[in-house]
Amino acid sequence: MATYDLSQLRRDYSLNGLRRTDLHDDPVEQFRHWIEQARSAELLEPNAMVLSTSDGRRPSSRTVLLKAFDQRGFVFFTSYGSRKASEIEATGQVSLLFPWYGLERQVGILGRATRISTAESLAYFVSRPVGSRLGAWVSQQSSVISSRKILEMQWQHIKQRFADGEVPLPGGWGGYRVEPEEFEFWQGGEHRLHDRFRYRRNAGPSGQVGIETAAWIIERLSP
Repeated sequence: MATYDLSQLRRDYSLNGLRRTDLHDDPVEQFRHWIEQARSAELLEPNAMVLSTSDGRRPSSRTVLLKAFDQRGFVFFTSYGSRKASEIEATGQVSLLFPWYGLERQVGILGRATRISTAESLAYFVSRPVGSRLGAWVSQQSSVISSRKILEMQWQHIKQRFADGEVPLPGGWGGYRVEPEEFEFWQGGEHRLHDRFRYRRNAGPSGQVGIETAAWIIERLSP
């Protein structure tokens, strides 16, 4: 098979620059500002993020949706039996990437993921459309199946099972919160001279880096 050449696919980035004076001292507030701009620009799925995990030997990535964030971290939901959940349980370390191509921007976050409480998961679960709640019961996420017909049969079974009442929270489904340890805000620049700023946590008086540490070190990175 001949090489499929994509080398001529390119564009120069020129929408905006990024300077230190543009940045909030708190990266969570800076992220809030940028995601609000992504929403205002009506980008497709502005809360979509690439979640990368590892089993200790190989990395894996997939797109999931951010559902909430605050100073404690960034929350998404999944099956606890999925590959991503298995790898999170093994190492705890994840990366998140928000690719806002329409704004020539991206935000990367490194951190540790932990399960949220059942109460928090339930509060979100009951807010989902009924079809999405039923779907959480149908799919044994990441398991091998022989055909789509199996999913469709299971769908019909679950619909009948919960036809006369509320759809309860599945025991193997819930949320993770990613506690951020490092952020990178990237803005495309002309001639590939992109603007990159990294936030990393400053060690507290004890020398430990933790969520309670207020100060962040902000560094400009070479593109």
